[in-house]
Amino acid sequence: MPNSPVGYFTKQENIAVSGVADMVIRSLLDKQQFYDPLEAALRMGISSATWPLFGLLWPSGARLAERMARRPVRAGERVLEVGCGLALSSLVGHRRGADMTASDCHPLAGAFLAENVRLNGLLPLKYRHGHWGQRPLDSDLDHVAPVSALPQVADVAVSGRFELIIGSDILYERDEAGALADFIAQHAAPSAEIWVVDPNRGNRAHFHRNMAALGFSLVQETLDRLARPGVDAYRGRMLTYTRSQAQPTGT
Repeated sequence: MPNSPVGYFTKQENIAVSGVADMVIRSLLDKQQFYDPLEAALRMGISSATWPLFGLLWPSGARLAERMARRPVRAGERVLEVGCGLALSSLVGHRRGADMTASDCHPLAGAFLAENVRLNGLLPLKYRHGHWGQRPLDSDLDHVAPVSALPQVADVAVSGRFELIIGSDILYERDEAGALADFIAQHAAPSAEIWVVDPNRGNRAHFHRNMAALGFSLVQETLDRLARPGVDAYRGRMLTYTRSQAQPTGT
């Protein structure tokens, strides 16, 4: 049932992901929601128009979650989700026993994740602040307004290296300078695999070049599917990048 204790409405749904039990997800009611009274998000470059995007479920995120539901859990493998939003893929991997870390730059992403972990009866899931643009001041993170009924979550920056890095719908800018590729390379283990589900936004070429310059090779897979009863049509691609230990790290 929607509630609006702090200026926006939320909803709670059961989300089906093939391969795991339904996930209970609290999200924003729609893309019209907005609440940034202290301008913490704005100082991170998150405008009023883009503010609600973190709190919605997106088709590419669902496709990535399906892949995480099918991936074998590997001992010792650390997995990082970048630009996680509501972190459906991280929740799916966490439920299956993978060593997951979710990350985002939105001031409320960690609190929503903690609440969805609670709703699904899971153990705590690691959340870190992950921003491949300008890093906000610590004072901005200290003054994030709490979400009513959601725990306040301290933001600690992503650190360390990961054997698998995943993300969905994160190529929303041309990023000619390569900030996203640099961020990924900084946190990728010497032998790492990168998954990006992209709904054909048109910014792949710049990302491909930046990743190639950092020693990553690419395999693409089309994820297009037609609509059928209960399932929406989807057009997009699974981009899988790999880097061997013999290749340059760019760091």
